[in-house]
Amino acid sequence: MNSMELTAFETVAVWSVLVIAVTGLLYAVFLRRQILREDKGSPEMQEVWDAIRQGADAYLSRQLRTILPFILVLTAALFLSVYIVPPSREALERFAQYEEGTIRLIVGVGRAIAFIMGASFSLSVGQIGMRMAVQGNVRVASAARRSFSDALRIAYRTGTITGMLTDGLGLFGGTIIFIYFGKAAPDALLGFGFGGTLLALFMRVGGGIYTKAADVGADLVGKVEQDLEEDDPRNAAVIADLVGDNVGDCAGMAADIFESYEVTIVSGLILGLALTALTGHIEWILYPLLVRGIGVLASIVGTYLVKGQSQGRGDAMKAIFKGFLTSATISVVLFGIVAAVYMRDVPGGWWRPFLSTAAGVGLAILIDRLTDYFTSAHSKPVQEIKKSTSGGPATTILSGLSVGYESSVWSVVVIAITIGAAILIYTGMPIAQFVTNGSALTAGAVQVTFVLYGVAMTGIGMLTLTGNNVAMDSFGPIADNANGIGEMVGLEADARQIMADLDAVGNTTKAITKGIAIGSAVIAAVSLFGSFITDVNKIDPLALAYGIRVSEPVVFVGLLIGGALPWLFSSLAIRAVSRAAGHMVDEVRRQFKIPGILEGTRKPDYKRAITISTIAAQKDLVNLAVIAIATPILIGLLLNVEALGGFQAGIILSGQLLAVFMSNAGGAWDNAKKTIEDETRNPAANLGKGSERHKASVVGDTVGDPLKDTAGPALNPMIKVVNLVSLIIAPIIVQYQAMNAGVIIAILALLGALGWAIVRSKQDTEPVRKAVTAVSGD
Repeated sequence: MNSMELTAFETVAVWSVLVIAVTGLLYAVFLRRQILREDKGSPEMQEVWDAIRQGADAYLSRQLRTILPFILVLTAALFLSVYIVPPSREALERFAQYEEGTIRLIVGVGRAIAFIMGASFSLSVGQIGMRMAVQGNVRVASAARRSFSDALRIAYRTGTITGMLTDGLGLFGGTIIFIYFGKAAPDALLGFGFGGTLLALFMRVGGGIYTKAADVGADLVGKVEQDLEEDDPRNAAVIADLVGDNVGDCAGMAADIFESYEVTIVSGLILGLALTALTGHIEWILYPLLVRGIGVLASIVGTYLVKGQSQGRGDAMKAIFKGFLTSATISVVLFGIVAAVYMRDVPGGWWRPFLSTAAGVGLAILIDRLTDYFTSAHSKPVQEIKKSTSGGPATTILSGLSVGYESSVWSVVVIAITIGAAILIYTGMPIAQFVTNGSALTAGAVQVTFVLYGVAMTGIGMLTLTGNNVAMDSFGPIADNANGIGEMVGLEADARQIMADLDAVGNTTKAITKGIAIGSAVIAAVSLFGSFITDVNKIDPLALAYGIRVSEPVVFVGLLIGGALPWLFSSLAIRAVSRAAGHMVDEVRRQFKIPGILEGTRKPDYKRAITISTIAAQKDLVNLAVIAIATPILIGLLLNVEALGGFQAGIILSGQLLAVFMSNAGGAWDNAKKTIEDETRNPAANLGKGSERHKASVVGDTVGDPLKDTAGPALNPMIKVVNLVSLIIAPIIVQYQAMNAGVIIAILALLGALGWAIVRSKQDTEPVRKAVTAVSGD
């Protein structure tokens, strides 16, 4: 950092950001101690909880063994990448006292270590957060016997632990790298962001397959065929289902938002570096870090204020949203103060970066409200789906599809308006002075750089409330697990109603967080898109001198392939759920035929169902990662760097539309089912559980499960993996455009890897069946 010639104020500010990151982590430790002091309930409740805990631990251990070799290979690849292209100008300046060979070594080691750090932090956020969620669920069930407010407080603060780990570790890692590398930080931060993103993809895909295999199997056989309750202890898949809520929604979503958090800071610093080179103002680089520090402080205050007063799901949602708005208000006020004091001398005025970050907070709130409208239990769209269940499963599915499609359109409109706002905010900038001062860029290119910086700051502002967002998401599976524990041990009706209300709110908060995650993924992808153009221009200013022209046939081909990739990815993810769910259905049916299980005199073999989900979830992890990593490299080598830009544009648009559709349709189906389950049970009048309307809603929910919890959320890290790989590979593609023997071998190897991954994803399920039999010992 000394090489950047920072003022005393700037030096103190950077170190203060690091202290704030540590403060966020200490707050998580403080909340952990609070939660662990709460009562764990009766021995029966602890027995169910222990089964969930063991299942979750077994899954995470097996997942780590699956992905570790892949991580080691990519670590070596990132280290070697600096020997293919020369170090950046910033790296040469930062380590000017060394020879170029030594600088390559420093940057290569730094990028590799940053990659491991990003992957480790992402893994830690997911695993520690999930384990705390497991610790919290039994305590929420116990607290529900006393009061609604205690149950809400414990559930939300347990989720906040995960949120503050995400905030604290993300800010800590980014700040440490910046302190050491200074202006050369983007060289290492690429590795940090890629590590976090790749682990998020693994955890999202694996957790999604696990949870929905168990959920679909449990619902189809338990609810539809046997007319059992949601978490009836006679259902062999019920513990696997409860485990799945944790590995999917806690571990997966935490890692997902963590990598969005990192990707936005990577793009913000890269674009800030470009503006610093243009204007001579280092404030463009430091402002994103200061904004992130403000976000951590605001989340600490807002999350601690979430407390329930009365009993009811409306009160819970009101309390959670109040905490969210409190954090948002604190953030915006402090953004304004920091911008007015620190950014007052930057070209164009301090108000432009301030409005960009404030727009991000506004975008998060808009997506929050939009998702709530399309998925909450009492909203008009969900009530329409509920009404359509009278016509059976077909009309239920059609109604949910229409809700999902419409929600996707409005989500895109909101994001488009936000990006449009960034364009307006940076309109009227004094561009001419930067062009006439010897810059190789045109006036249009300079204007685009400012706008893309604004978009990056919008993404940073949007994820300012990461602590609140992750807390809301983790709240969902914690409440769901507590409800399941209560049902399995037969808690009293009042306690069950409290947990059912929290569970319904949790469905909405999960859907809201998914919406924010998807929106942030798009904003992050657009800002990475800008970083992609900036990095290419550093290597060859002529490579993208005319922008990315869709009118060029080769670029349009890249656009088409990019638009198709999310559909292939989703297809393979849903196919994996379908295969695993088929195994689960067979297993649950088999166990129901065993004398004594349906009668309740004999316990099912829960471990075998857990083993099915655990093994099936690992089968497609590497396949889908290979597709996400190999495809952009192949497009760049075969077509060119401009076509690679078109490929990224296609994947951003297609992935956004598809992810929002799947997430919101699934959430709406789920809550429509829950509103029917809240009715007084009367199958003869077609009301409540056991009625034909209920069975139709279960079918809709079952269709939506892999959409909202597997394929949809997995598109977020997939989009960013593609963008980061494109960003890393772009300088190499520009430097080695000529088709030679090495490039041809690389293309053939990539084609082989893609073919292997796709074929393996479609293989017969017999290997999974044999593995389950071997582990189970029968």
